[in-house]
Amino acid sequence: MTPGDGPLAGVRVLELGSVGPGPWACMVLAGLGASVLRVDRPDAKRHAFPGQSVLARGRTRISLDLKLAADRERVLGLAGHADVLVEGFRAGVAERLGLGPQACQERNPRLVYGRMSGWGQDGPMAALAGHDLNYLAASGALAAMVDPDHSPSYPLSAALTFGGGSMFLVSGIIAALYERQASGQGQVVDAAIADGMSMLLASSYGLLGKNGPPLGSTPAETAAPYYATYLCADGKRVAVAAYETQLWRALIAVLGLADDEDRHNPEHWPAMREQFRTAFAQHSRAEWVSRFAGVDAAFSPVLELGEVPDFAQAQARQSFTVLDGRVQPTMSPKFSRTPTAPPAVTAPADTAWTTELLAEIGFEPATANEQEAS
Repeated sequence: MTPGDGPLAGVRVLELGSVGPGPWACMVLAGLGASVLRVDRPDAKRHAFPGQSVLARGRTRISLDLKLAADRERVLGLAGHADVLVEGFRAGVAERLGLGPQACQERNPRLVYGRMSGWGQDGPMAALAGHDLNYLAASGALAAMVDPDHSPSYPLSAALTFGGGSMFLVSGIIAALYERQASGQGQVVDAAIADGMSMLLASSYGLLGKNGPPLGSTPAETAAPYYATYLCADGKRVAVAAYETQLWRALIAVLGLADDEDRHNPEHWPAMREQFRTAFAQHSRAEWVSRFAGVDAAFSPVLELGEVPDFAQAQARQSFTVLDGRVQPTMSPKFSRTPTAPPAVTAPADTAWTTELLAEIGFEPATANEQEAS
């Protein structure tokens, strides 16, 4: 292993093309150094969605028609050489294609078979369709996203469902690979977005005890004046989350406001909120950023996506790069001894699945190269 390979160097991942959380998980695995071969349907471009090109980075890509017996046999041949297979079909679809866990693990008992779905592989809703909003609603997350007029909001629901789905699939795959070192056996990793979203809400469920408040009723979740966003003179916003005493005192010191020792009392909030609104409206967001520079007050600007790559913290962390003409995030987390390579459109030659293996399953290398460039 050489610097830039990443901690998963040498791990072979076979991805059966899908959209959303499955590709996001494989983007992460590729970013961690795994060699990912993505099998796309022949009309994959027609079914692509905006942003898919970013999620599909770092792969070798080939096109196979899973409706054809010969191509399904090719997938089984590839599964025989893989460490991990990832599929994102509805429950039962992979089995109907003859590409379910049993068929693949008969070819390769060491295979870790990762399944990414909305509702999971069993239960009354397993085979039903769903989208981000459905999983947020059914997990309890949507009801907790309440603004002051009590209307649930769901900004960037895809990002939340990737966190509730893809990251649990990634962690499950890595755990299964670790366990395989001892047992020599693969297993099925069944990741469901609805399950993962509930896991993300674990701390909120901790408040549901007999005497605990319901979801959305803590000061932080109901946008107390010191845990809210405010409009600046230039129409842009800033966020403050000064819940703790030392943060609160630092905040009001910069704003020039008087202390309120009973600030957690909701009866004080309307007047306090108006004070904050008036104060922040006096200056532009840029000026407030300058005034709060280095101040430990839980203050930050509310940035639009296009502004984040130029944010000082993101710049210092080298959190973004330009790839294929698009600004996109680099890999996270960072590793001290096995750093990950910069994102690439396709897998580097020294980590891609070999053309010899593709030829062995009856796939011409020239065709594979065309797919990589597409």
